[in-house]
Amino acid sequence: MPDRRAALRSGVALAAGTLAAGCSATGAAAHPVAASRTSVSPSANPAVKPAAAPAPRRFPQQPAQITHGPRDRPRIALTFHGQGDPAVARALLGEAEKGGARVTVLAVGSWLDEHPDIARRILDGGHDLGNHTLRHLDINAMSEADAEAEIRGCADRLRRLTGSIGTWFRPSRSPSASSLVAGVARRVGYPHVLSYDVDSLDYTSPGAPAVTRQVIGGVRDGSVVSLHFGYADTVAALPAVLEELGRRGLRAVTTTELLS
Repeated sequence: MPDRRAALRSGVALAAGTLAAGCSATGAAAHPVAASRTSVSPSANPAVKPAAAPAPRRFPQQPAQITHGPRDRPRIALTFHGQGDPAVARALLGEAEKGGARVTVLAVGSWLDEHPDIARRILDGGHDLGNHTLRHLDINAMSEADAEAEIRGCADRLRRLTGSIGTWFRPSRSPSASSLVAGVARRVGYPHVLSYDVDSLDYTSPGAPAVTRQVIGGVRDGSVVSLHFGYADTVAALPAVLEELGRRGLRAVTTTELLS
């Protein structure tokens, strides 16, 4: 009898231990999973799915290659070559929004591969988003097939991330596109090539005051300014640029708004 009672006590203790372990493994661990599923279900609801980004538009009064907008309205477009440290990109977007500006970002496709969330961040801030080729190589020196692969490669990434190929195309490593590249861009879906009439030279890292002087010294009504993500000088210069633009009565808008 003592042996039987001891065996029964041992069996009850073992069962209790197993139940306790089961609560720890399945109960405590299961609750976070259930909570996680609950938390992500709203994003799966089509009603809250982000809308597709705007598609390219044709502006009948504008040439195939656009360097500036109308000269009779006090508006300019700040356009950024999109690559580099995403923290710097977010800082630039934040400074622009703080100053009431909306900008145009021409993103490099390989950069979007590395930082896919930045595409939606740009659009959610009310900015234009466009195509700056897949790998930022000298596109004007490429064959037609290679140029098309560069433009389509970036367009495909933009479409996958935003539902659109973006609003603009800008060639890489050149302010303007060759006739071959411009034709390929039209075939991909971009009616215009976006160039610029003011080069900030921020990629030379001349210091924030020099970037400010270069921009402010060149802009006038309708100007399109070339700037870059990835440079600390640009972040530091942007508040002063926006302040001086405001003092001169010039408003920084997206390229789409500049031409509309």
